[in-house]
Amino acid sequence: MADLIGQDRPPALDEALGAAIRAEGLESGDAALARAIAVATFRRLGQIRRVLAERLAKGLPVAKPRLLSLLATGCAQILDLAVPDHAAVDLAVRLAKADPRTAGFAGVVNAVLRRVAREREAILAGADPLADNTPEWLARRWGAAYGPETAAAIARAHLTGAAIDLTLRREDEAKTWAERLGATRLPTGSLRLPPDGAAIPALPGFGEAAWWVQDAAAAIPARLLAVAPGERVLDLCAAPGGKTMQLASRDAAVTALDRSAPRLERLRENLSRLGLTAEIAVADATAYAAAPFDAVLLDAPCSATGTIRRHPDVAWTKVEADIARLAGLQRRLLDRAATLVRPGGRLVYCTCSLEPEEGEAQIAAFLARNANFARVPVTPEEVGGRGELIDGDGDLRTLPSHGLDGFFASRLRRAE
Repeated sequence: MADLIGQDRPPALDEALGAAIRAEGLESGDAALARAIAVATFRRLGQIRRVLAERLAKGLPVAKPRLLSLLATGCAQILDLAVPDHAAVDLAVRLAKADPRTAGFAGVVNAVLRRVAREREAILAGADPLADNTPEWLARRWGAAYGPETAAAIARAHLTGAAIDLTLRREDEAKTWAERLGATRLPTGSLRLPPDGAAIPALPGFGEAAWWVQDAAAAIPARLLAVAPGERVLDLCAAPGGKTMQLASRDAAVTALDRSAPRLERLRENLSRLGLTAEIAVADATAYAAAPFDAVLLDAPCSATGTIRRHPDVAWTKVEADIARLAGLQRRLLDRAATLVRPGGRLVYCTCSLEPEEGEAQIAAFLARNANFARVPVTPEEVGGRGELIDGDGDLRTLPSHGLDGFFASRLRRAE
């Protein structure tokens, strides 16, 4: 965790943690534990800050980020992980003593964390996930967009984390793979792995390229395109490539475009492992030009607030100003995507955001300025009968309280 907890706007957790794991040369087991501790810390960060502030005579030691990190990660282990209390306290104390910046506070670390351990049940019973573990600006926005009850349900879902979902290369083999993997078949077509299962590379089907990891909500937009073999399909902002693989597995002629060459290289490797093909294009999607496609999928860059179940740092690394900035980029991408759809062709726009400006409002504005496009409503049959995933306009709107990442998707058709 280094000094992440003390920063006003730390870098993305996966980026910072990956660099730290490489620098320390951690083995896979230790790396997994480090990630679990970091995720738990961000999952309950607001609550942890309050708990520590109430138990420190001088309040949070914001001027001593290393000390704050030790206290926060120790507190997270006690409140959120199946780590023996004494082990969590002992580790924090040993780390404090080993660092000249915190050695003089080892006694404080010991006393505060022991008190948290004694009061654990009362702390958990008195928690309010929305008030404690959601930044005020996000809680306010979700309350306005979805109502107080749904906003509270979203915050509760964030505390439970996210399951691992799989997308099958061949959906007609769902029953077979569900049995082999001990997985649950979701109505939307994905498989959900049981908790605490084997590592992904050790599972049946990994070596056979029979499936790939993809949240069940993230798998829906590509299905909404309903591509046919041989159709020319453009996947804008394609990396890391789950949707490209879905489209390519339907024998479509897919062009996968992204501005990041390193991220596309990972996509290229995944396609090779799966035995799938797609044309790879490194380009700025806002300026890309090509002959019109039969179908275009735009999974636009967004605030990613719909992914907080699995990436809890998002709540603390984003600021409200990001929403307007990203909405401007999404508008430009949508307008460019519209020029790449042939007459009669389809366009699916999606984001993994809970913010209306990046979803519902974005499509309303697009349709207002593009009279040659019309919405093609999503039907309950297309989402496994789960009509609650479809909003009043016929767009897809999934929420963490649905047991899925928060996603928005709208399907549009260009006039002939």
